[in-house]
Amino acid sequence: MSEAVEVLLLDDEPIVGRRLKPALAKLGCQVEVYEDPKEAMQRLQEKQFHIVVTDIRMEDIDGMQVLEFVRQRWPETKVIMITGYAMMDLAREAMDKGAFDFIAKPFKPDDLRRVIVMAARHLGFEIDYQPAGDDGA
Repeated sequence: MSEAVEVLLLDDEPIVGRRLKPALAKLGCQVEVYEDPKEAMQRLQEKQFHIVVTDIRMEDIDGMQVLEFVRQRWPETKVIMITGYAMMDLAREAMDKGAFDFIAKPFKPDDLRRVIVMAARHLGFEIDYQPAGDDGA
């Protein structure tokens, strides 16, 4: 595939989007960043992304609701959950509901890049990826 991997990144902490968007752009991904879950859900109704990265704990709409919506509307989309609340039962629930993977905060941009590359490869994309070895963002 020659098209870019399209990623929607949702986290209510602005620093997360600021750090991760450039890290994912280095992979050649087209990234849309949202801090407001309602805005992200609106966008997800309009457009299918290859990969959705969402925080689990947010106001109003949580990541589990985002996961369930994406799995219903766009079953091929890979959903990666991120959270500062690294509880095994939550991770298990997310995986049971169809999440591709689960990353606990704090994490380095390279940790997310690795998971994005795996998800993209599952979708048939070829991404040339060399781990940065540091936070690389």
